[in-house]
Amino acid sequence: MRQRRGLWANADFMRLWVAQAVSAFGSRITRTALPIIAVATLHESEGIVAFLAAISLAPAAVLSLFVGGLVDRSKKRRLLVIADVARAAVILSLTIAWAWGVLSIVHVCIVGAVVGAASALFQIADVAYLPAVVDRGQLAEGNAKLQTTEAFAEISGPASAGVLIAALGAPIAVVIDAASYVWSAVMLGRIRAVEPPAGPDTATVSMSTSMWQTTKDLKVGMRAVFGNALVRPVVVALIIWTASYGFFAALYTLFCLRTLGLSQGTFGLIIAMGGVGSIIGASLARRLASSIGVGPTIVLSSVIVSLSGLCIPLARGSHVMVIGLLVAQQLIGDGLSVVFNIHAITLRQTVLRREVLGRANAAITACITGVVPFMAIAAGLVASATSIRFAIWIGLVIPLSVPFVLWPLRKIKQLPSSDLHIESASETLRGS
Repeated sequence: MRQRRGLWANADFMRLWVAQAVSAFGSRITRTALPIIAVATLHESEGIVAFLAAISLAPAAVLSLFVGGLVDRSKKRRLLVIADVARAAVILSLTIAWAWGVLSIVHVCIVGAVVGAASALFQIADVAYLPAVVDRGQLAEGNAKLQTTEAFAEISGPASAGVLIAALGAPIAVVIDAASYVWSAVMLGRIRAVEPPAGPDTATVSMSTSMWQTTKDLKVGMRAVFGNALVRPVVVALIIWTASYGFFAALYTLFCLRTLGLSQGTFGLIIAMGGVGSIIGASLARRLASSIGVGPTIVLSSVIVSLSGLCIPLARGSHVMVIGLLVAQQLIGDGLSVVFNIHAITLRQTVLRREVLGRANAAITACITGVVPFMAIAAGLVASATSIRFAIWIGLVIPLSVPFVLWPLRKIKQLPSSDLHIESASETLRGS
């Protein structure tokens, strides 16, 4: 009955969707505000701004080593609520410190680190939680709807952040983000879906946090991810992309505000264009996969995303030309990134056993975030020694290898619907 009526008739999914919608909007404010506080309010150098980016990402890599087994053995909804409350509290502390006149770059970095850690916990638990709320056949639809919400947040969040930061100041604007996390926690608390019990390999395991247990959990996650011929190419591609992201993201705000001389409002509007592209991508994802197949869609989207990134370091010349190239990258790159993410996440949720999803997600998070802080620091060093534009060139050339990594998936026309089909698809890839 649930599948026939669609997810809009699923009350629990709607609560999850509403929670995500509001918090996704608020999170864009903090994501935009933290580097702006460092650049415009505290007047920090390129190296410090790059360090802020690194310290915001590093906790995700560390935390993911420990929480995979915890997620698989715990009630995932409870972990989502805890992550929301933690983010709300630490973001609110930023505003309080500013009001007392004691705001410092150290405090900003601590906030970035805690938000990064809580967000990593939320993401790992969230991907593992969705299959408990929707039927297996509705995972692609559920991921598409959640990605669409992220896209709307990408439109309204950064643009609103630019306006709010200009009108109120970044330290006050982030209060809205804190409130959004409180709202998310309340809505998540109202979900009534009963999570299935942990599998035999997780239910009997002690909650010990010993190094032995951590190592065992990580091995289970790594084996699930890299032992699966369908998931492995996607994870390797994500590792490459996030390494590039660490290099590029540390400098993008500086590049736009200092090198290109854009205003904070214009900067927010340009980022918002990525949300427009994301909405288009979310609406096209399933249709594109139906037309050419899931595997070809994943490969094609990776080609376009990788090439679109080159628009950023090419941005020079007239004001119109600069904005045009940056907007093109946001529209095309973010749009096809959503197409890729919808099918990559759904693939993972479909082919991996539910009882190992938490550890698999943690292993993936550890892999894709482990190099990011080092890349962010390297970006700051390269930019200081050469120029911001040259450093961004380096970061955005890296992803050009991604389509070659994903090339074996071109033969997968549709997602496997049973274990037998999963084995058949894996054998196809091994023979390619």
